[in-house]
Amino acid sequence: NSANAGMPPCGARKVLLHSCCAPCSGAMMEEMLEKGLEVTVFFYNPNIHPKLEYEIRKEENKRYALARGVPFVDCDYDQKSWFDRMAGLEYDPERGLRCSACFDMRMEVTAAYAAAHGFPCFTTTNATSRWKDVQQVNTSGIRAEEPYEGTVRYWAYNWQTDGMTLRKYHISAEQRFYKQE
Repeated sequence: NSANAGMPPCGARKVLLHSCCAPCSGAMMEEMLEKGLEVTVFFYNPNIHPKLEYEIRKEENKRYALARGVPFVDCDYDQKSWFDRMAGLEYDPERGLRCSACFDMRMEVTAAYAAAHGFPCFTTTNATSRWKDVQQVNTSGIRAEEPYEGTVRYWAYNWQTDGMTLRKYHISAEQRFYKQE
């Protein structure tokens, strides 16, 4: 249905947006708000190290979300669980099994929060990054929705368009977002 192109599954209006950082969430948040969606940013990223880097990214993300009137959920850092789950995958290449395990972990926690707090769907800013394999990201999201038998759905959408990428960079420059080098 072309009238619903680019909209969340099942006509959902309330979306939980897992976010890795402000530069990746800016354009997604903007597009969702322009579509009239109720967005909440969910920050769960135990993969970010060291802790200072995690805190900088979280605070930058929180500042932008709250300035836009978007609720921000600060989930636990949960570093030990991440290291436990990634054991044996330390030398895996980018886009390899460690990335899948890391996406799985973050999408599972996001889906569980969505289910517990009445969000019919969730998605992730990881799907916008040119550094990530969007199919790998979306597969983790789809896997994470399975235990909820349709009550929570993952919103798989093409966020890696040229227009979205350009808008992401413009917002990042306008806001002078911190970016990890």
